[in-house]
Amino acid sequence: QVQLVESGGGLVQPGGSLRLSCQTSRSITTIYTMGWYRQAPGKQRELVAIITGGGGTNYADSVKGRFTISRDNAKNTLFLQMNSLKPEDTAVYYCNAKFMVDFQNYWGQGTQVTVSS
Repeated sequence: QVQLVESGGGLVQPGGSLRLSCQTSRSITTIYTMGWYRQAPGKQRELVAIITGGGGTNYADSVKGRFTISRDNAKNTLFLQMNSLKPEDTAVYYCNAKFMVDFQNYWGQGTQVTVSS
């Protein structure tokens, strides 16, 4: 079983920054895609950002120019750098991975991000 563990969430004021991490128990050199999703209270889970095995990235329109997805292969870790945070970014953020070896989706447990003054 592949395990994904998110960390880095917390409380931040509007305009502030956070960096989320997602550490995996499997080498991320074998990914097909990895991504960050979020779910706010009363809303459906939505895609925030995706990175492909080839290094390409895509972002939701709402976070373009503010968030950056990246990875550290040596640490088997995915990151989401979140800058210029807004109250509407408040949500539980989930890490997702699909690996080439089995093409199965894996999810982390989520980490809470709260943007409030």
